[in-house]
Amino acid sequence: MNIYRISFLIAIGLFAPFFLNAQSGISAPLFVQSDLKLVSSKFSFTEGCSVDKNGDVFFTDQPNDKIWKYKARDQQLSVFLNKSGRANGTYFDKKGNLITCADEEGQLWSISPSGKIKIVLNSKLGKQFNGPNDIWIHPNGGMYFTDPYYQRDYWKRTAPDLKNEDVYYLPKGSNAVKVAASGMVKPNGIVGTPDGKYLYVADNRAGKTYRFRIEKNGDLIGKDLIIERGSDGMTLDNQGRLYLTGAGGVFIYSPDGKLLDQIKVTEIPTNVCFFGEDRDHLFITARKAIYVIKMQSQGVE
Repeated sequence: MNIYRISFLIAIGLFAPFFLNAQSGISAPLFVQSDLKLVSSKFSFTEGCSVDKNGDVFFTDQPNDKIWKYKARDQQLSVFLNKSGRANGTYFDKKGNLITCADEEGQLWSISPSGKIKIVLNSKLGKQFNGPNDIWIHPNGGMYFTDPYYQRDYWKRTAPDLKNEDVYYLPKGSNAVKVAASGMVKPNGIVGTPDGKYLYVADNRAGKTYRFRIEKNGDLIGKDLIIERGSDGMTLDNQGRLYLTGAGGVFIYSPDGKLLDQIKVTEIPTNVCFFGEDRDHLFITARKAIYVIKMQSQGVE
């Protein structure tokens, strides 16, 4: 065997993984597991992380009734709000107000950058919501939120006012909330596409995540089962990949529901969002702890 043939075979061996990956559609890794960093573990139960226009993260510690801020540039933690109405899920509107699921009284709050509170939604036809859990705001300003019933030890009530655990839609500037999706066991995580065409809802108790098509009037149609896994909180990146949270870590899925990778986290993650100036870091709330990790993907928040 001559030297040229030997060199050719060696080259094929060295680059075989590249050719195989190219043919199978596997791209470069989205993260390096060892880059996962524990920021703090001083909380009771973290949830509801969302990012503001500066790339900073706001998240809740529900048992302690606080909303915290994590400043991306200097990686500093500070309390944004005490007495948060036992806030759970959160999302920023276009004006920079933090919309929160204040489940102590089954309400939606709007919190200004200075901390001024306004109640956006209080009840459904005089009946208290179960406990607004997670929320997403459509580009048109309408709000979608999930309303499962999880009995809290700080509630005075011991049974729900409402019969069902549904997904609701509140049009912009209105208090006429309507059921957007029903027939789920416990709808929890929720996120929509930035073009406002699709909404993903996780039925966490049933272990399923659905995709709905959003109509102009806010109605949801379709209910396509996209992933056989539920999620507490979730997000999307700018390639349409879904990031679901649960026991084992953060699970990354392709837009058509194929599992791509898993960020392993010791504590069970409850929610996740992209943050930073370029939205290329992932913030993970995980029970008593919060984590961050550098990504080779970018968020859409």
